[in-house]
Amino acid sequence: MHIQWYNVIPELRPYVKMICTMDCDEDTDANQIRVLPDACVEIFVNYTDTPVAVIENELHKRSIISFRMSRPVDVQMRKGAGCLAICFHSGMAYKFFQIPMYKLSNTTAALSDVWTGLADEIEDQLACARDNNTRIHIAQNYLVQQLNREKNDLQIDYCLQQAQLSGGLLSVSKLTNHACISQRHLSRKFQQRIGLSPKEYLRVCRFVQSLQHMKKYPAFSLTEIACRSGYYDQAHFNRDYRTYTGYAPGELARVHHILY
Repeated sequence: MHIQWYNVIPELRPYVKMICTMDCDEDTDANQIRVLPDACVEIFVNYTDTPVAVIENELHKRSIISFRMSRPVDVQMRKGAGCLAICFHSGMAYKFFQIPMYKLSNTTAALSDVWTGLADEIEDQLACARDNNTRIHIAQNYLVQQLNREKNDLQIDYCLQQAQLSGGLLSVSKLTNHACISQRHLSRKFQQRIGLSPKEYLRVCRFVQSLQHMKKYPAFSLTEIACRSGYYDQAHFNRDYRTYTGYAPGELARVHHILY
């Protein structure tokens, strides 16, 4: 499978984390991979006649949107498939969809169910484009058109930023105290914008940070990784890895079908 990354235009950079094209031009289906949770929402716009992928043993023929919040997903791209993938920063996809994120958390849905009418139009435009650079330009123009330009909620933006900067090590009470917001209001806003409670979001952030430490410090022991990532003990570390990857930490380092 060939993956090509592209620059996100300045207007979309606060919201879009990554944009790329994915083309499976081999003679057989791509190998199945397990994609780990990171509390992000992703769009996959199919620009071919081939079904785009098998996800969790379900064949998806058209464009899809994945709300990959807090559990791993097994994906196998089909031979001959081509799609344009857009990954949003945590808590930023809501600016492009008129739907509370909690309604679709940890699901994969047809893009046409979320962008009624518009998904078909985008697919047609990308299918007729002469090359992938043109497809990227078209897709980003559509995103700009869909961007909700209402003023951001600065308190929630601050909480999201602090949660990410701390690697999930702040408590919910510290977040609410620093932002001068009630826990109830924070929870409601997180469910609306992310699809997770503040506590679960912080837990995912801590897990993601531990993955980054595993990549950055391959010579460190798992005990050192757990400590640097803010886990209280090895049991909590092992539990999160079982929950978010399906493997123990030591097993994860040895398998090759995991994407993170």
